[in-house]
Amino acid sequence: MERLLLLREKNQLPDATLGVLYRDSNAICVTLELPWMDNQPKISCIPKGSYQVTRYNSPSKGEDFLLHDVPDRSMIELHVGNTVDNTEGCILVGRVYGILDGKRAVLHSIPTLQTLLAELPDTFMLDIE
Repeated sequence: MERLLLLREKNQLPDATLGVLYRDSNAICVTLELPWMDNQPKISCIPKGSYQVTRYNSPSKGEDFLLHDVPDRSMIELHVGNTVDNTEGCILVGRVYGILDGKRAVLHSIPTLQTLLAELPDTFMLDIE
């Protein structure tokens, strides 16, 4: 099974967790998550670890990717969005970082997710470090 790596920035910010998603040592997108708040649902990013990911048809977000067996959490997805206001613990994807309405953001999220859906397998492992 293919493995991807989400490498989070070592120096976490108080308002967000930034990262880069790698496939075969190649950066394929940037990510934005909530800050680490002890894995509390809806206000924290998820713990570091290895997760199986599958293509998923979300009732609210359309086609994206779902992470499985996240400790003490459910329905954690890789999906579109720009700022932490667009996530309740999920991982947002984009091409570059920017600022929207004075907040840290990932930009070009929709085309980034479309590219991931077209290029990634239906099932893969995601290692978060």
